[in-house]
Amino acid sequence: MEKNVKLSSTEIAALWTVYMQDSAFRCFLKHFLNTVQDEEIKPILQLSLDETESHLEKISNIFKEENFPIPNGFSDDDIDLTAPSLFNDSFALSFVYSNASIGLMGYGKLTATIAREDVLEFFSNCLTGVNNLYKKSVNLMLSKGIYDRPPTIPYPNKIDFVDDKSFIRGWLGERRPINVIELTELFFNIERNFFGVVVLTGFSQVVKDKEIREYFIKGKDFAEKQAAIFNDILKEENLLGTLPVGMEVTDSTTSPFSDKLMLYMVTSLNSTAIGFMGFGLGTSMRRDLGAHYARIMMEIMKFSEDGANLIINRNWMEQPPQAPDRDSLAKQ
Repeated sequence: MEKNVKLSSTEIAALWTVYMQDSAFRCFLKHFLNTVQDEEIKPILQLSLDETESHLEKISNIFKEENFPIPNGFSDDDIDLTAPSLFNDSFALSFVYSNASIGLMGYGKLTATIAREDVLEFFSNCLTGVNNLYKKSVNLMLSKGIYDRPPTIPYPNKIDFVDDKSFIRGWLGERRPINVIELTELFFNIERNFFGVVVLTGFSQVVKDKEIREYFIKGKDFAEKQAAIFNDILKEENLLGTLPVGMEVTDSTTSPFSDKLMLYMVTSLNSTAIGFMGFGLGTSMRRDLGAHYARIMMEIMKFSEDGANLIINRNWMEQPPQAPDRDSLAKQ
């Protein structure tokens, strides 16, 4: 790598985003490691924490070499390691699984925007690491019987081609059965919403700020509504809906996390959900499914904006690096 190759805007964005996310994840992982009782889950939590801390160290080193300001992110000031467990052990494992699943897609997208050799190597290693975490967490969930497998369908006995416009219908007239691509998005959007319900249930139980608590409760109701909509579609197709397996919240009312950290986590989940709804919209050919995704995506965007306003009003939002304001500079 040539020494004079500066970080591009997309490389800065990727590094900055991962630093912010991993500084938050580190706090959650430290809490889980401090409270989890299951000896089989502890090694995966430790591996996830080690990966996260390695990411933060490597990004910090890149920024230091570039004389680029390192984000504040989140720190031990945002966790209380004396607090009792807020979630059960199965949720701690599900937390690693969920973040590894999202990370596989997120790191893949970010890697495709990178060209500088050292940064590309870093993100390639991130992909390898998160893939390892995903495999380990899925295998352990399967062995414990807490992985909710997607529905199965009979194998087709021949190849078919679409020969009727009813393929895209969804409201009136005869509807075709759901296809496996659409089924995949429905199932995993249900799973992600159940994860959100558990997170928001726990957070609303311990958050100190009344306005943020009301926001979390609203979000929990919203996630339950989304899961119900998608579950009803599966039931209409004579496919069993999905239910959360083994994820529970304790009765603790002592917060292990700062209000700022919890609110950041929820707004991050909002951003992820918008992306997945958009992907579901783009891959669903039945009109009724597309309409559901479009409507829900708009509702999440409004809910996400409300969360952003809560963060801004409390001076908690760390601003991503921005391009220079040329108009302002020209007036100086």
